[in-house]
Amino acid sequence: MVGPDPRGALVALNRFGFGARPGDLAAAATDPRGFLKQEAGSAGVAQIAAPLPASHIALQEMFADQERARQEREAAAKAAATSPSAGAATEPPPQTAMQPAGGAATPPHQPTPEQQLFRAEALALFQKQSGAPAGFVERLVAFWSNHFAVSAAKGAFVRVAAGPFEREAIRPHVLGRFKDMVLAVESHPAMLFYLDNQQSIGPNSQAGRNRRKGLNENLARETLELHTLGVSGGYSQADVTSLARILTGWTFAGREGRNGEPGTFAFIPNWHEPGAQPLLGKSYAESGQAQGEAALADLARHPATAVHVATKLARHFVADDPPPLLIAQLAEVFRDTQGDLKEVSFALIDADAAWSAPLTKMRTPMEFLIAAARATGFTPSDSGTFLGPLNAMGMPLWQPPGPNGFADTAAAWASPEAMKLRLDVAWQIAQRTRDTGNPLSVLDTVAGLAASRETREAVARAESRPQALAILFMSPEFQRR
Repeated sequence: MVGPDPRGALVALNRFGFGARPGDLAAAATDPRGFLKQEAGSAGVAQIAAPLPASHIALQEMFADQERARQEREAAAKAAATSPSAGAATEPPPQTAMQPAGGAATPPHQPTPEQQLFRAEALALFQKQSGAPAGFVERLVAFWSNHFAVSAAKGAFVRVAAGPFEREAIRPHVLGRFKDMVLAVESHPAMLFYLDNQQSIGPNSQAGRNRRKGLNENLARETLELHTLGVSGGYSQADVTSLARILTGWTFAGREGRNGEPGTFAFIPNWHEPGAQPLLGKSYAESGQAQGEAALADLARHPATAVHVATKLARHFVADDPPPLLIAQLAEVFRDTQGDLKEVSFALIDADAAWSAPLTKMRTPMEFLIAAARATGFTPSDSGTFLGPLNAMGMPLWQPPGPNGFADTAAAWASPEAMKLRLDVAWQIAQRTRDTGNPLSVLDTVAGLAASRETREAVARAESRPQALAILFMSPEFQRR
């Protein structure tokens, strides 16, 4: 009978998961691979149970708030236009007990609906990640959300829709079919707005001829370069243009609701470029919205897509320079199963190369924060607890620097400046969790027998409990996965 596998447990929880909670290493050691598969096989494991609004409801709240703000501005401007001249002498109002001398009382800050929606989504995410049994499925959600990146830096629309986008377009398909995820992503209002497809009109369509507006190729380019084939996937600029034509008319209903319920996907036929379109050597007959759905389905199961996805998965979970054999194995499963992401994920778990490679990847700021919370049994009750540190460490939630998402290499997160910021955050976490049990017990929770003598001695010799925890959080055993 095979005994416990402590190193396998460490790999399962750090490489594949979000880090160990008390007791997790012992639970995973019995069957590390089965430990991960059991989580992935649980019903509804990727869903968030918190009562959060659907994207169109959240966007309608934003539209209503923007309309209220517009009306207030117009009322203020009208009042200013009809008020006495600025030069007229007026007697100041009497000072009240709540009003400081020399100025008006400052009312307490009230978060806008946009801020409230974002924070609620963020808190639900952080709590889900902190409490997941292993965190493998949550790591997959984070991977795919970064693969199909949208950024709240685009403005209020994406800031409100980013959380629902992850819940609606990523989570339902993270263990399903890749083609279903691609369709859900490319038709979601958050992605359509982020990559400007709501502005893309076929030049020869009825609207294009009347308005003299043309294509926007952003969505088509990123679909080919980032989401499916990859930059070396064999497509041309002509293919980008053809796909952009195929996706004309894909938009969302605005606040007026002329093309459907506000905030929902809409296809506008008179914006759509007429005629058949060539793409990667195949002609797609004119069929309105179905033309785009057919093209995306073919891109999702293209052999180049299999290699692109396999490479990114192996790089994310195993090594910055992943073993070619592992990439080939994952790509083969992707092709043979028509993009069954559960089967691809299980193939990653079953691959010996994924367990034998050294733990050289650096935890991202998000992974670092969640691992610290799990190690100390901390459950956030306020999204700001994590949002602030994420901003400080250069990984603001749902706000990557571009459509290619956040970097996924160790070097990107291990610069001297980045490590200094991480040390500052480690100290803040240590202060917040200072009442946690013995720091050496926390070290056993996260590293077990793999904790080095140097790390144990450094933690033991610390002058205070917060200092010991900060040392632990900055140790190689904690930072690497």
